[in-house]
Amino acid sequence: MEVLGLIPARGGSKSIPYKNVVELGGHPMLAYVHEAARRASSIGRILCSTEDQRIACVCAGLGLEVVERPLELADDDTHIIAVLKELIARLDDQGYRPDAVALLQVTSPFLLPEHIDGCVELLKKNPEARSAQTVAAMPHNFHAYNQRHIVDGEVRFRFEDERRECYNKQTKPKFYTFGNIVVTRTEALKDGDTCFAAPSLPFEIPRAYALDVDTPEDLDVAEWYLQTGKVSIAAFGKGR
Repeated sequence: MEVLGLIPARGGSKSIPYKNVVELGGHPMLAYVHEAARRASSIGRILCSTEDQRIACVCAGLGLEVVERPLELADDDTHIIAVLKELIARLDDQGYRPDAVALLQVTSPFLLPEHIDGCVELLKKNPEARSAQTVAAMPHNFHAYNQRHIVDGEVRFRFEDERRECYNKQTKPKFYTFGNIVVTRTEALKDGDTCFAAPSLPFEIPRAYALDVDTPEDLDVAEWYLQTGKVSIAAFGKGR
């Protein structure tokens, strides 16, 4: 099964300027997902899609192959599916036709090779599945039945009936957040489906590895995770 690892890394981040290459633990952020993909036995080729020369230079320093993204696909509101479909079509013209694409999001720096390989293995064993994704158990305080919204200036539970029935941790069903990677069959992407094309299979990971770095505060948390050993990241440049 040929799997392409794709790192989308446009240059226009607003929450953290140049978020894709900002330093985390002494390395540019995108180096973490690149290293995980490089070590994963299931990934055949790794590409970074960017329109930005500065990011392309960082990729060159890492030995990471870059594919130039069209400028019209580098806006704030560009859907990742559009990026994937354009790239798949271009690669198809070049004779490269992967069976699946692993979306390596730079904001998930604690992705591990075994997370990637686990999702790919699920697709191998389940031909009817169109995608596989990592998931992490939802913290109780963020559970859907605990969520509020404001209606006419009043705070209300978003799911009042469910909250009334499942009022404590023990009675609530187990919900999940997205983990750190989704692997999607290429045919599903060509069909215009989402990256989470159904049926989508789950690969559960510890919550710490699902950290999404979107704000400066998230970056501080990520640094703390590294410094305190809350996550275990293999040394760069070793292995495969």
